[in-house]
Amino acid sequence: MNGQSTAVYIRVSTENQRTDSQQRELKQVCQQRGWKNVKYYVDKLSGAKTSRPELDRLVRDIRAGSVERLVVYKLDRLGRSLTHLALILDELKRLRVPLICTSQGIDTSNDNPCAKFQLDVLAAVAEFERSIIKERVNSGLAAARQRGVKLGRPATLEKRAGEIMALKKSGMGVRAISRELDMAVSSVHSVLAGMKAKR
Repeated sequence: MNGQSTAVYIRVSTENQRTDSQQRELKQVCQQRGWKNVKYYVDKLSGAKTSRPELDRLVRDIRAGSVERLVVYKLDRLGRSLTHLALILDELKRLRVPLICTSQGIDTSNDNPCAKFQLDVLAAVAEFERSIIKERVNSGLAAARQRGVKLGRPATLEKRAGEIMALKKSGMGVRAISRELDMAVSSVHSVLAGMKAKR
């Protein structure tokens, strides 16, 4: 498509690991399939770094509609985790950007049912992982509540209720109170509505 490029994403896990072999193979695939406008995104990560600026740039370009297809060497090069990988795959599917994974025989550009099945299985496993994490978090919160731990942010609005009511009784309007106390108008409204409900 006009103005779109074939995006090639490469990641190596340490600074001194070279990208040459990945790049050579992916470049060869692009040449064999006649893809001319090829754009490379290369992240070199050390063990201490988890951010991937080039992957973030790639995702922005995909969302902007400037990527026609995405080519990677292996699926584990693409996502930070299984869940993250599933999110990327879901976005590619939603935006109709084919994924070609050269070393694993995955190619969604030609309605390959086997490739789509592999990606669906990955998405299902990631969803299962997400539900397990959510269940653990909820169990942890429930256990904390049983121990008497107060969760959430302190009720700062309740602490200022006295000041708000005093200014309201003095005849000030909501906007004037919000200016006087340097609070959002919605917060003043919320406190006054709460006090009214308690009466």
